[in-house]
Amino acid sequence: MATRERRLAEFNGQGEPTPQQAVQVLCEDHSGTYQLPFPCNFIDGTWRNAESGSEVAANVVGWRLPRFS
Repeated sequence: MATRERRLAEFNGQGEPTPQQAVQVLCEDHSGTYQLPFPCNFIDGTWRNAESGSEVAANVVGWRLPRFS
């Protein structure tokens, strides 16, 4: 299992992505860190699901440009 610090290092986006840029986000809750299974946009200070436009109801702790398998 990846440590919190290692996961945060993988999601080291600096500042804020542009509103048009869909990115992968890392969230955290009482159980640990997890990546959302959908791309997100950061619009007007709010993280949103890039596909549905709905607000992300999670504590986003990091972001990165999409990685393709």
